[in-house]
Amino acid sequence: MNAALVIIGLATLGALALGLAAHRGVRMTLEQWTVAGRGFGGLLVFLLTAGEIYTTFTFLGGSGWAYGRGAPTFYILAYGSLAYFMSYWLLPPIWRYAKRERLLSQPHFFSHKYDSPWLGVLVAAVGVVALVPYLVLQFQGLGIIVSIASYGSISPTLAIWIGAATVTIYVMISGMHGVAWNAAVKDALILVVVVFLGIYLPVHYYGGIGAMFRAIDAAKPGFLVFKPSGQSILWFQSTVILTALGFFMWPHAFSAILTSKREQTFRRNAALLPLYQLILLFAFFCGFAAIMQVPGLTGTKADEALLRLSIQSFDPWFVGVIGAAGVMTALVPGSIILISAATLLANDVLRPLRPGLSDSAIGVTARALVPLIALLAVYFTLNNPPTLVALLLMGYAFVTQLFPALVCSLLPRNPITKYGAAAGIVVGVVVVAFVTETKIGFADMLPFLPARVGDVNVGFAALILNLVAALLVSWATRPAPIAAASSSR
Repeated sequence: MNAALVIIGLATLGALALGLAAHRGVRMTLEQWTVAGRGFGGLLVFLLTAGEIYTTFTFLGGSGWAYGRGAPTFYILAYGSLAYFMSYWLLPPIWRYAKRERLLSQPHFFSHKYDSPWLGVLVAAVGVVALVPYLVLQFQGLGIIVSIASYGSISPTLAIWIGAATVTIYVMISGMHGVAWNAAVKDALILVVVVFLGIYLPVHYYGGIGAMFRAIDAAKPGFLVFKPSGQSILWFQSTVILTALGFFMWPHAFSAILTSKREQTFRRNAALLPLYQLILLFAFFCGFAAIMQVPGLTGTKADEALLRLSIQSFDPWFVGVIGAAGVMTALVPGSIILISAATLLANDVLRPLRPGLSDSAIGVTARALVPLIALLAVYFTLNNPPTLVALLLMGYAFVTQLFPALVCSLLPRNPITKYGAAAGIVVGVVVVAFVTETKIGFADMLPFLPARVGDVNVGFAALILNLVAALLVSWATRPAPIAAASSSR
């Protein structure tokens, strides 16, 4: 047994123990299990929100795209910063309304705002469909990390099963409390490891970060600039905007919002989190450093760039530390995703079908659903999923379809009715599913536009059609004003 495997194993056991210990002294009601009784202070909310940044996607997908794609990678850095900027105005009214109405989830919010339980069911269905690929992303990354960092001692399949079992156990017992405790450990560990690697690897192999980029540019001219077509500047701009709009539309992002004790937390975090986002650069530097040191990684293998270079550069014990940090980036986001998905199904799909169910019964049902959702994610993970970034972009395209209806619901006079909101969401999701299946582009969807806009992220076509459908159906279904109705008699 090598040192790396021992350290990774201890980290996994530590995460399980910490997650189980978090429920002590807490009466685990549905509200406590789902949103920690809305009692988290600024630091824990910061860590849960930051958990959106530092997942296996960052650890492997970000460095993998730097290795295989070059300049387009920086969209990952930009969209989170824009989303946090928007959160200064977006999150406080969401939190205030949710606290006043004692809401527990994103579909709960929609159903109350539009006075339509069935709209909540629709939003829950969209959320679950989007969360499954996001959970698959975490498990897929976990398998890669443990298998490579353990020098092949643990297969990706076994690593995925162990990770899924770990998060399932502590999520069922401790809920959001277990997530928060592990989030604190995860962020501290990933901060130290990624920053160190991002500085050490370029200096060790190239003499510095600037020298690294000069060497890459000499060896692969044009790799560090945007392409004239395809993943061009227009693709970058549209993808940044689209993913920023969808950033807080994820159901588990909503769950993190609802754990806060006070609304001032969101404005403070909106100022700090864009700076915290800069740490992503160090993950990118690892991927860029691997280009000339670990050549030949193509397709999904590009996601292994950081770990392959680490094995080549460090002793097994430190590779184990890197692997442990990577494991935490899978377990923490994976656990909050499980909580959100189970809550959506139990509270926002089952409850409208069985209105008489108590909170206690819903809580038991939600916990019982956790292992079923984890098994579904494991199944998809083991059946040849695409690259990590492709998984994330697909999920974003789905949840972004909720943005128009949510933002309109916050306006003093909402221009969208419940029927319009439902129609827009359905149209947007159907378009996304169609595009994902057929692989058509923006220009194919809207052929009357100039050819040069073909690089626009196709998710925008879905969003445009979503908004058009929502406004048209709202116009057709809005009740006539009382005054107008009286004068017509």
